[in-house]
Amino acid sequence: MSKFIIKGGETLAGNISVSGAKNSALKIIPAALLSAETITIKNLPLIDDVERSFELLMDLGAKINRHKNEANIDTSNLNSTILNDKMANKFRGSIMFVGPLLARLGEVKFPHPGGCVIGAGGRPIDLFLDGYRAFGAETEEVPGKFYHIKANKLHGADYFFPFISVTATESMMMTASLIPGTTTLKNCAMEPEITALAKYLNDQGAKIIGAGTPTMIIEGQNKISAATFNVLPDRIETGSFAIMAAAANANIEINNCVPEHIMTLIQILKKIGVELSFGPDWIKVKSSKQPLSAQNIKTHEYPGFATDLQSPYVVLMTQAQGTSLIHETIYDRRLIWTDMLSQMGANITVCDPHRIVVQGPKKLYGKRLISPDLRAGIALVIAGLIAEGTTEIDNINQIDRGYERIEERLSALGAKIDRVD
Repeated sequence: MSKFIIKGGETLAGNISVSGAKNSALKIIPAALLSAETITIKNLPLIDDVERSFELLMDLGAKINRHKNEANIDTSNLNSTILNDKMANKFRGSIMFVGPLLARLGEVKFPHPGGCVIGAGGRPIDLFLDGYRAFGAETEEVPGKFYHIKANKLHGADYFFPFISVTATESMMMTASLIPGTTTLKNCAMEPEITALAKYLNDQGAKIIGAGTPTMIIEGQNKISAATFNVLPDRIETGSFAIMAAAANANIEINNCVPEHIMTLIQILKKIGVELSFGPDWIKVKSSKQPLSAQNIKTHEYPGFATDLQSPYVVLMTQAQGTSLIHETIYDRRLIWTDMLSQMGANITVCDPHRIVVQGPKKLYGKRLISPDLRAGIALVIAGLIAEGTTEIDNINQIDRGYERIEERLSALGAKIDRVD
């Protein structure tokens, strides 16, 4: 297994481009199942979760032609409704294949999806199962083995999400697009990736009203076509790079991004003293001689402070003057990784599973660490870049799930980071 070796304290400067959004790519790939026509997807990030999605599609009978960051997907000859357990239980995004398969073929069998070990109970899928039942499907669970969902005839539904979920919102939206009747979804997530997916589906014949708001109304259609979809720039990668630049006190320009998608973070960075400017598709972070000020944050669904940016922000707060309270409201166990940051010299007090207090500024020192999940992994990379000495990070396959060729792109900024076996 590979690991990163990072020599900290190097001066970072230059330009870095944002890749296609993981959370957009992992939804449009299974959306290809809604149509028997060929879809072309551009600006795909070259990350592990995309590779796993393609493997799962091909196992179902899809044909895929790829060239770099572009793929053509033909699902006209599907030959299975079973998600391969050796593939599907490796990544959380496999759950997104269930709704389209159910809507198109009326049946699907799948294992519990895998992915990062965050969230109470291994990130249960009750929201998805409840939604499929609302559409008229029957669900069967063989504990520890698989779920089996089938329906002789699906129908529209009036469904209220008991709590906001991006993936559940997208799954129900896709499913409802291809079944008879009118579906009303309430308490929906409002992320930009949802709006982009809905726009694409509408362009192909779906009738979705209200995407990007708490309530969506969907008129089911008999057929959905396929065309070209451009994956959004990754807003989480954008925010991670902006936080990295601030933590390293570096002059870095972030290109191919949508600053509007991370306005909450931008306002907080300005408030704590980060010098930055931005335009329609770029952000410039400038080094400064003025110290940063500590600032509390509380994660919230979009357009609030993204939970996926909480881990990098904790690293930033170790370099700010004063005390900051970090309140994680979305996932359980997402703060456990901060023990490793304490090993590097950070002054962090754990209040409870959802809150920590960070006292800064504190000098960080290189350590040998293990990446527990995707977002904590990139946070440890940022910590290693600003630490004194050498940092080793094992289990970097977690980082590869969401960040394309990250060591090459950071090296272009002047970072001393190597991938070794």
